[in-house]
Amino acid sequence: MESGKKKNKKIAKKLLHKYRLVILNEDTFEERLSFKLTRLNVFVVLSLLSIFLITATTFLIAFTPLREYIPGYSSAALKKKATELTYKTDSLQQVVYNNEQYYASIKKVLQGEVSARDVHKDSIIAATKLEASQVDFNPTKADSILREKVDKEDKYNLFESATSAANFILFPPVRGEISEPYNVKDKHYAVDIVVAKDTPVKATADGRVIFAEWTSETGFVIILEHSYGLISVYKHNTLLIKSQGDLVKAGEVIATAGNTGEYTTGPHLHFELWSDGYPINPINFIDFK
Repeated sequence: MESGKKKNKKIAKKLLHKYRLVILNEDTFEERLSFKLTRLNVFVVLSLLSIFLITATTFLIAFTPLREYIPGYSSAALKKKATELTYKTDSLQQVVYNNEQYYASIKKVLQGEVSARDVHKDSIIAATKLEASQVDFNPTKADSILREKVDKEDKYNLFESATSAANFILFPPVRGEISEPYNVKDKHYAVDIVVAKDTPVKATADGRVIFAEWTSETGFVIILEHSYGLISVYKHNTLLIKSQGDLVKAGEVIATAGNTGEYTTGPHLHFELWSDGYPINPINFIDFK
């Protein structure tokens, strides 16, 4: 027992034994700084410093963006962006599929592969045949009210919203004399403008090329999709400058006029306008002279 007590006292004495740490000038041996130390307070200070460093490092890794620079840790922002991109990719795949189906349908009509309908030789959309004797042209009361309402509005407004389309102007694709006008009775849903061969054909408005290929009946054909459900069609071209998927500005050259295709009688541009799937007369909105 006594030897154990002596041993404990000896350990305590060593821990509490005082030392002096002196910093001297090497040249003059002048004392610059001194500290009174014991083994115990050195051990306590080093322990507290170690605990502080461990705590600070843990905080930086767990609660600050610095952890992204440590190998093995992934970025939360990158995870979020990757998830968003996955959803966008899925949505874009669906949009691309729908567009491909849409373009395939237009291509079939233009190449004459649709035989179930009587399609006019120079038009991309079939019109339903109606005999005049089978149609009652007497307006109903509701129809009369609707006509009166429409008459009070801008009769040249093609679009769903007059306010949003107020500044929407159609640019003439070419200038020249009209050899064949728009004629619903003959199912000629276009105007034919006589021009010299290789005359630049310009986009009538800002839009995107949804079709640009050769057809045996109408030669080189290019179709543009614009805002407000508007589609413009340009046929019998000699050369197509733009390709499917290109974005174009109003007045930008997209083709050169010519005399290609079976259904042509000379250099001219066959120009069609469609609004929400219905043909409209281009001369009501464009001055070709």
